[in-house]
Amino acid sequence: MPKTPVPPETEEFLQGPNIAVIATLRPDGRPHTVPTWYEWADGRILVNMDRTRRRLEHLRNDARVAFTVMAPDDWYSHVSFLGDVVEIREDPDLADIDRLSLRYRGEPYHNRGRESMTALIEPASWSGWGRFAER
Repeated sequence: MPKTPVPPETEEFLQGPNIAVIATLRPDGRPHTVPTWYEWADGRILVNMDRTRRRLEHLRNDARVAFTVMAPDDWYSHVSFLGDVVEIREDPDLADIDRLSLRYRGEPYHNRGRESMTALIEPASWSGWGRFAER
């Protein structure tokens, strides 16, 4: 797996509202995967979740993650990252989840009573497949 940064064409792809899956580690060491919205900014991945989500507990216990972003028109073409959560913070005014919701749905997030948390992932390495394969 190459180290970051990713090539310009991959960087451009990551800017879009693509399908993504995050893998965290449960306390027993088994992986836990869920689809998620994300934002790629400055070589980092931003994800947001409700305070009650299991993955938040997983991230607090073990910062290691795997993260895969798939092309919506061709899931064979995807980019996968291995990295660590370097920051977990509250999102009290829902700015992060609103930004993600605008990106994916075109409107602010609907649940205004949500206790929102943001995690920033620092990728250590990446791999690409299909049209994102390292050449």
